Amino acid sequence: MQKVELNGKSILVTGAAGFIGSNLVKRLFQDVKDATIIGIDNMNDYYDVSLKDFRLDGLNGLNGLNDNQWEFVKGDIADKATIDGIFEKYQPQVVVNLAAQAGVRYSITNPDAYIQSNLIGFYNILEACRHSYDEGGTGVEHLVYASSSSVYGSNKKIPYSTDDKVDNPVSLYAATKKSNELMAHAYSKLYNIPSTGLRFFTVYGPAGRPDMAYFGFTNKLVKGDTIQIFNFGNCKRDFTYVDDIVEGVVRIMQGAPEKKVGDDGLPVPPYAVYNIGNNQPENLLTFVDILQQELIRAKVLPADYDFEAHKKLVPMQPGDVPVTYADTSALERDYGYKPSTSLRNGLRAFAEWYAAFYQK
Repeated sequence: MQKVELNGKSILVTGAAGFIGSNLVKRLFQDVKDATIIGIDNMNDYYDVSLKDFRLDGLNGLNGLNDNQWEFVKGDIADKATIDGIFEKYQPQVVVNLAAQAGVRYSITNPDAYIQSNLIGFYNILEACRHSYDEGGTGVEHLVYASSSSVYGSNKKIPYSTDDKVDNPVSLYAATKKSNELMAHAYSKLYNIPSTGLRFFTVYGPAGRPDMAYFGFTNKLVKGDTIQIFNFGNCKRDFTYVDDIVEGVVRIMQGAPEKKVGDDGLPVPPYAVYNIGNNQPENLLTFVDILQQELIRAKVLPADYDFEAHKKLVPMQPGDVPVTYADTSALERDYGYKPSTSLRNGLRAFAEWYAAFYQK
């Protein structure tokens, strides 16, 4: 593994107003010194833009902290000229690609958004990384990008290991994330670009995505609507708290796959993929029970809330999988890290944030 120094570097974070992206930028400002951190986000309205504005507002006051400089570009990674312009102006040495059209169900009704952002957008990032080496340039030292636990599809073997075959996606979203891994591998092989893909497992926490179950459930319960629990409550998810995800990303940014030459005299692709998950799947019914307890504790719901009257068990949705479960042994081995935030602590932080944000 090749150590990557982050201090004093130019770091590009795509999807910077997103849930993981904004938390990552905040963390970089705390930990890194004398860096230029460039964020790009198209601020689309896939979900409530006021949440993206809230996250962005939290970043705009960071300039000068640890002598770091924050530059935000409102733009789309699917626009090649925008990406090329950023690379030309800032010459990023570390790139973290988190911009993507997220969500399994939305990919069934709006496939175009996934092709644009997840395929064309990622291609533009890869091409810009490739050309960062032109004319003897030092180039990008490490490309880190978001993949997803969705790539495991309907794999029966659990926990999911990065050594498993992942050739059977059950949604277009999953197919685009698997495609990202394939594209990154090809570029790593052809152009010796160190790249690491991260398969995130059900990320949750304060100021998260409203299309995620815990957030959507909360919105419905607050309105007195009924929530639907899929697969009759028999789904299990490896829920991973956002701070644990960010900790993993920051560690991985600092350790790139090593450049090596094979027996054929050509580069051995400096390429890796890791799971970042809690390694502890929870039943959806348990999750929802803890969520409602914490919502009552945070006074988002009244103490006498009749939870049973507001839940309905329904069949599985197309594109969903019954279980996600991360094997994180490679992450522990290579980076000495294992996510550990308990579901109760994570949902408590979410409930307290929700109360402050929506009920002030």
